[in-house]
Amino acid sequence: MHTDTERCVRAVRSKDARFDGWFFTAVLTTGIYCRPSCPVVPPKPGNMVFHPSAAACQQAGFRACKRCRPDTSPGSPEWNHRADAVARAMRLIADGVVDREGVPGLAARLGYSTRQVERQLLAELGAGPLALARAQRARTARLLIETTDLPMAQIAFAAGFSSVRTFNDTVREVYALAPGELRTRAPKQTLRGTPGTLSLRLPFRAPLNPDNLFGHLAATAVPGVEEWRDGAYRRTLRLPYGHGVVALTPRPDHIACRLTLGDPRDLTVAISRCRRLLDLDADPVAVDEQLRTDPVLAPLVGKAPGRRVPRTVDAAEFAVRAVLGQQVSTAAARTHAARLVTAHGTPVDDPEGGLTHLFPSPGALAALDPEALALPRTRRTTLTTLVRRLADGDLHLGADSDWSETRARLLALPGFGPWTADVIAMRALGDPDAFLPTDLGVRRAARELGLPSTPAALTARAAAWRPWRAYAVQYLWATDSHPVNFLPT
Repeated sequence: MHTDTERCVRAVRSKDARFDGWFFTAVLTTGIYCRPSCPVVPPKPGNMVFHPSAAACQQAGFRACKRCRPDTSPGSPEWNHRADAVARAMRLIADGVVDREGVPGLAARLGYSTRQVERQLLAELGAGPLALARAQRARTARLLIETTDLPMAQIAFAAGFSSVRTFNDTVREVYALAPGELRTRAPKQTLRGTPGTLSLRLPFRAPLNPDNLFGHLAATAVPGVEEWRDGAYRRTLRLPYGHGVVALTPRPDHIACRLTLGDPRDLTVAISRCRRLLDLDADPVAVDEQLRTDPVLAPLVGKAPGRRVPRTVDAAEFAVRAVLGQQVSTAAARTHAARLVTAHGTPVDDPEGGLTHLFPSPGALAALDPEALALPRTRRTTLTTLVRRLADGDLHLGADSDWSETRARLLALPGFGPWTADVIAMRALGDPDAFLPTDLGVRRAARELGLPSTPAALTARAAAWRPWRAYAVQYLWATDSHPVNFLPT
């Protein structure tokens, strides 16, 4: 969008928050860059230039606006609904891959050379992978500076910087303030003295309907790993440097996030996975506009706009749970998963009590005895084959997965049909166009709404909903009285 100057100028003049994260406005006369919804008086069009990313603004020598804080805007929805190399690279960078494995590691995961990855990112985003990762480190550093009382040296390494000097130089360059000055300017009540615990706000594009989002997570919560307590969804997190516990609470204009981390270096990854879990970088306006063109879906969208797709923080975990949920009730699937957690999960300490384990990794489950599973024999084979392929690395599920290729690999496994492959594509891989025509709830809703109820006919009818069929599924599910569709009380 940043190449459409006229459209960008209109968005800036109207202070339209829907475009936050789509592009950034750099002001030539002041040397700062802003989000489109910045509350200050818009500059003259001749003094504005537009960039596709905060990293591109920083590379061009602009510093972040202290008023609108563009570095905290929602991420671009482009990386949610695209499956090309650039989108996959952006999802991996958000997950901290460049900080942990460098640019060669990023390129290896994508199956391209380092030079190709750098060229593609530079062409589309105006910045290479190192610059994009540097901008992310700066955001993480600012968050730690303003919301904790950790020493600056500890913050530098937790944010991913290689030295305190680089940390100091980057913060001054990006924010035009020294780290100590950022902390001085932060509201005192935001500082937290409890080691390892952070409270922050996760922004999103309005509208956001929390009912099916949190209702689904709460209704399917696995005891010991997840719970709903005091208006918050809580769960344990398996992270690169340790484990964490997160509590997510829906608010009218943000998601309140409380993180307890065993290692502060996991902050960036934890935030990225929580945003992905709640589908916070979606563009609900674009989704709902497309679905409203269907006269059958239009009333559902108008009644409760802004539905998101409940996703996951761990794709392998969700795949295991999808197999456990084949042809059984939600309660039975929770029971099967809870038994696996008790027998093979990693025990953790929860400062608030209630959560006891991390969900078992594929490596831990690869050694389980099939005869110990209270499942039909064919489903045992399906589960053991899946975890063995995941543990061996023959099958990879993650933010960087190629949706079509991974779906085909899943369908090749014994016991995997279209429903299992597509629900994994929808919720674990993040494919916004995944569709479940054989799902019982979808077919029931289709019959009640006068839509075709056979899978082939319903798939043909749903072609008009592309590329947002996963969101259409949420609206169809919401016609039922199942607990997954209601915010818990």
